[in-house]
Amino acid sequence: MGQNDRVSSCKSIQLTGGDKYQIQLFEKGDFSGQMHESAEDCPSVMEKFHLPEIHSCKVLDGAWVFYEHPNFRGKQYFLERREYSKPMEWGAATPLVQSFRHIAE
Repeated sequence: MGQNDRVSSCKSIQLTGGDKYQIQLFEKGDFSGQMHESAEDCPSVMEKFHLPEIHSCKVLDGAWVFYEHPNFRGKQYFLERREYSKPMEWGAATPLVQSFRHIAE
């Protein structure tokens, strides 16, 4: 799954104005364990943060997309400004997130 060129779903999003982007990533669910913060795109979570998985996160500013593979490949998960205490809250069955980027207008 997530390895072909077809579109499986589409969603209209409302971007809030501004140019601030900030996200906090947690190695465990419910915002526990080590926390890492980012304000820029990340093509490899493992290289930058040494995290094999992301179990919870807080989107503090902007909108973001999580990808299941490095270099922005694989299944995508859209995250708006809010707290996500477990992967199911952003629509994933597992905590496998290997890259992410912010969405800009």
